[in-house]
Amino acid sequence: MTISTPSRPPFGRTVPGNRWDLADADGADGGTSARSVSVIVAHFEQQAELDRTIAALARQTHPTQLMEVIVVDDGSRVPPTVPADVRVLAQENLGFRAGSARNLGARAATGDILCFLDADTSPEPDYVARMAALPSSLPEAVVAGHRKHADFTGVDVDAPVETAGPARELPEPSWLASAYRASRDLLDADDRSYRFVIGAVFSCTKWFFTETGGFDEDFLGYGGEDWDWASRAWLAGAVLAHEPLAVAWHDGPDWAGRSSGDAKRQEQKNRETLLLAQKIGVAGSRPRALRTVAADVVVVLGAAPSDGAAFVCVDSLLEQLPHASVVVRADMHPLFASDPRVLSASGPIPRGRVRIDVDAAVHFGSPAQPDRGTGAATIASTPLQDAAARVGSSDLGAVRIGEHVIVRSERALRREERWGESAGWRTELVTDDAVCPLPADVSVAAHLGGWLSLD
Repeated sequence: MTISTPSRPPFGRTVPGNRWDLADADGADGGTSARSVSVIVAHFEQQAELDRTIAALARQTHPTQLMEVIVVDDGSRVPPTVPADVRVLAQENLGFRAGSARNLGARAATGDILCFLDADTSPEPDYVARMAALPSSLPEAVVAGHRKHADFTGVDVDAPVETAGPARELPEPSWLASAYRASRDLLDADDRSYRFVIGAVFSCTKWFFTETGGFDEDFLGYGGEDWDWASRAWLAGAVLAHEPLAVAWHDGPDWAGRSSGDAKRQEQKNRETLLLAQKIGVAGSRPRALRTVAADVVVVLGAAPSDGAAFVCVDSLLEQLPHASVVVRADMHPLFASDPRVLSASGPIPRGRVRIDVDAAVHFGSPAQPDRGTGAATIASTPLQDAAARVGSSDLGAVRIGEHVIVRSERALRREERWGESAGWRTELVTDDAVCPLPADVSVAAHLGGWLSLD
């Protein structure tokens, strides 16, 4: 999946970092400032559950004239039955394809805001209004709703879920509730907070969903497509938020709480994780040592006075950031042709989590090594490693190291491309005496042997 060149949002404003608390939430009261919403409901052979969800949507406080409901059927043998004012789209049954179904609904949607639900997840009356509030003023917002669980067996489908749900409540995932508490409802989101956006209960603007390219339709079977999308959305400049008062009730326990063989469940989860590991480059999600196609840190090297200087620069950089991809001029690329991490500038430049521009060949120094006497590992990081780890999660958009190196968050760059200087990201200046410009006659042998001195 690729993300298009950022375009100017059709309305609203931005905030620095993930500071959704600085935005004015319009439309929460369903008043004249409310924006149009398309509720997209993914369905597969769940007529009774769908009936409950449609009934709950008919009782929403969001203005009726500003809300449409689209049911996307994922190939049910019997098409769903819905009221006349609900649109139904259908796709062929080629297996469980939630991402494809949601994409189909999003393409057909006419609302400013997309609100995604599953057929077995029924919203309380103020759900749509609350889910639409933040994106109505902050078009890069991605809002996670609060999915609770209840056993609706024997409960009339027209019974108000805000009373039937609490009366039949089941445990909700403790790991997810803990994550929302620890992050202050995602105000303190970071590069792995994509895991807290659940496809059955989230919203965003249609503009931003289009910016991200929608869901990756490689995902077949249960799970994974929402995390992949949320990760790409974060890199594209999303502002993640959790709205705890936007409650939708899932009919039945969480997936982890359903009865099934542990081995089968683990196999299914591993398939999902392996696919995500190929698509998400951030540490903690990618392989620990294996290489994948997903870019994390992308380095672009400009001028170099000689082949030797280019070689030492790239080699010392990859010693510190072994998962990085380095882009060099086409005439320098043959030096590195044996290393797939080094790319030619004649081809497309990938966009990952971090972009590092090096405008002149420098030696990056060496990362701290284990103590040879004790074998104890060191946890000290270099300024380069530290900058690559820190940019993007707070309002820190860039770190400049000396005169020739700048480390920038790609999500900050995306925001700046849309909004200009009003994006409000912060830049830090740091010094690192180990980062030294390389002369044309640098000794490659001294670099390889460990006795290079640039004093």
